[in-house]
Order: sequence, then C-alpha cells, then structure tokens
Amino acid sequence: MKSTGIVRKVDELGRVVLPIELRRSLNIDVKDSLEIFVDNEKIVLKKYEPADVFTGSMENLIDFNGKKVSVDSIIEMAKLAGLKISK
Repeated sequence: MKSTGIVRKVDELGRVVLPIELRRSLNIDVKDSLEIFVDNEKIVLKKYEPADVFTGSMENLIDFNGKKVSVDSIIEMAKLAGLKISK
C-alpha cells in the first residue's frame, strides 16, 4: 500500500472527508457508493461496482428485484430449468 501523506480526522458522526485529489484520481464522484472492507487492522474503501450475484461478472448486467444478474447467468438458469434458449 502506498501512503499519500494525507491525514484526516473523524468527525462526531464518524465521517471522514476524502480529498478532492484522491476522488479525482480514483474517479469517485458525488453520490458514488463505496464498499468498505476490513483487512486485519486496516479499513479499505473501494468504489462500488455492481456485479452478477452468482458469478461476480460485471458484463451484460440486468437489474432483477434490486439484484444484478448477467445475461449469461439467466441463460444458464433457463437451461437448468429445461427451457430452450437461443442467444
């Protein structure tokens, strides 16, 4: 991991401001979602990018009841259900 040399304080509500330079370089815009991970004693923030709930694929996604599912997963499930699908 590379240090930026930037230090920020946590406010009373637990918020931390990400410097504009980091947001620009990581293409994080207002209202973007961030995933939060814990790695031992480190907190890791990553820009959230939706993926297929079954395979993790990020291509050809469709929103189904608030979940992302790829077209390939839908085709595979249709085949499992005995449906004939032509792509």
